[in-house]
Amino acid sequence: MPIKVFKPTSPGRRNMSGQTFEEVTHSVPERSLTKGLRKRGGRNFRGKVTIRHRGGGHKRRFREIDFRRRDKFDVPARVVSIEYDPNRSARIALLTYVDGEKRYILAPLGLRVGDAVMSGSNAEIRPGNALPLRDIPLGTMIHNIELQVGRGAQMVRSAGTSAQLLSKDHPQYVLLRLPSGEERYVPKDCLATIGQVGNVEHGNVKLGKAGRKRHRGIRPTVRGSAMSPRDHPHGGGEGRSPIGMAGPKTPWGQPAQGRKTRRNKATDKYIFRRRTKKRR
Repeated sequence: MPIKVFKPTSPGRRNMSGQTFEEVTHSVPERSLTKGLRKRGGRNFRGKVTIRHRGGGHKRRFREIDFRRRDKFDVPARVVSIEYDPNRSARIALLTYVDGEKRYILAPLGLRVGDAVMSGSNAEIRPGNALPLRDIPLGTMIHNIELQVGRGAQMVRSAGTSAQLLSKDHPQYVLLRLPSGEERYVPKDCLATIGQVGNVEHGNVKLGKAGRKRHRGIRPTVRGSAMSPRDHPHGGGEGRSPIGMAGPKTPWGQPAQGRKTRRNKATDKYIFRRRTKKRR
């Protein structure tokens, strides 16, 4: 999908680019697969801000995406439309199964209206088809990957991403190379979808002005050095003072920019190679 560049008719238009939406074939979502989406402004159930820089933005309706696809094994479906989803970077595809049911899935690169799609061990190795990892050939590019059998896809769902199946030597697990470069073991019975997630040019879009950021529900970010000492460890001083400490800190005094944050020791055994480890 190409990127369109705007002419600099105003300061906001200068260096602005957007998407052409050529692959989108339908502008109105399937009503039965949508529901209302209430904004929380980054606040939890107690009203406390737990995620900063959230709030406002355009009103949205949530599209229910089928991340499991297990109850439709060996049931053929046809792609009715490719649609825009404001809740994710990828495009979504509306499927109509032979039994009449409609569902949304993430639209992989190359999927077109009228294509046949199916899930299950008997499905072909073709973009949009979902198979257990044990039935996918080595070297295949995949996305929409489950971490636990039956839980639904949790990994590789953003626009333009894909993982690669490296090995099936282990009796219970397959080895995948994720978009970050990490190599990880995943159970063989987990489902994955063939192909790369579509909308690959998503990362090349330049918003150009602050207003487009606000439309997405993202509020401004203020530098810590521009705050007072009571609001941020970097604050205070005369003029543009240095932060005055050995390393940068978060607003709560914890080390920032490079500190390891992973604490889940229960799943360390599934990581074969870290994303930060250099290859020899």
